[in-house]
Amino acid sequence: MLILGLNKTTLLDYPEHLAATVFLGGCNFRCPYCHNRDLVVNPTLLPPYAPEEILAFLSKRKGILESVCISGGEPTLNPDLPEFLENIKVLGYSIKLDTNGSNPDMLRLLKNEHLIDYCAMDIKNSPEKYQTTIGLDNNPYIAKSNEKSGHDVLLSNIRRSADILLSNTDTSFTYEFRTTVVKEFHGESDMHVISKWLSGADAYFLQSYEENENVIQKGFHSHIEETLHSFVAICREHIPNTHLRGVS
Repeated sequence: MLILGLNKTTLLDYPEHLAATVFLGGCNFRCPYCHNRDLVVNPTLLPPYAPEEILAFLSKRKGILESVCISGGEPTLNPDLPEFLENIKVLGYSIKLDTNGSNPDMLRLLKNEHLIDYCAMDIKNSPEKYQTTIGLDNNPYIAKSNEKSGHDVLLSNIRRSADILLSNTDTSFTYEFRTTVVKEFHGESDMHVISKWLSGADAYFLQSYEENENVIQKGFHSHIEETLHSFVAICREHIPNTHLRGVS
């Protein structure tokens, strides 16, 4: 378990909950517009937290904090994630997981074992543009000699994770899909494809891209607000509960 960050208090990461956010290092994607460059690209260069240190903090904050958000990086790459979440659950916290959806078996396990109460799954783009959007061409996790089949497996896993959430009937479990919208990667046609793919989802959020010093690659742009609202309108044809984040 590579724990590389702790936000001790947030009202933003877990909707309607006062939470702490734990950041796990490492990711199998290299989305060039990602805001967590150090967690993704150079995780071993950051000073880690011991799991016991996080659990001790959460134990002291019982009765003040309500929830814990597990983010990254990509948390589901950690095989010991279930044990860590079980220890948090023992303390009485609800848990939200942020994931890119590339590990459906882990997602299913966490959901079925009631180790997560909320899941936010990133949908990077329409399927035909996933390869470019997640930086697959420069991704060391996909063998160059077998890049096509590796991409097919990845997309299959993404679809499986989406289906796990779309088929949810557990009223105690909440989920959302979300897409960070970048002008260079996302257009109107992508919104049509994604919303049809996720038709009937409980919630979908479009997040406007904002550049900062921590992005993997600089030089990307957000759409103007009018365009973003038009994308929301497109998505609401298939996902009525679609909203825009990151625009005042």
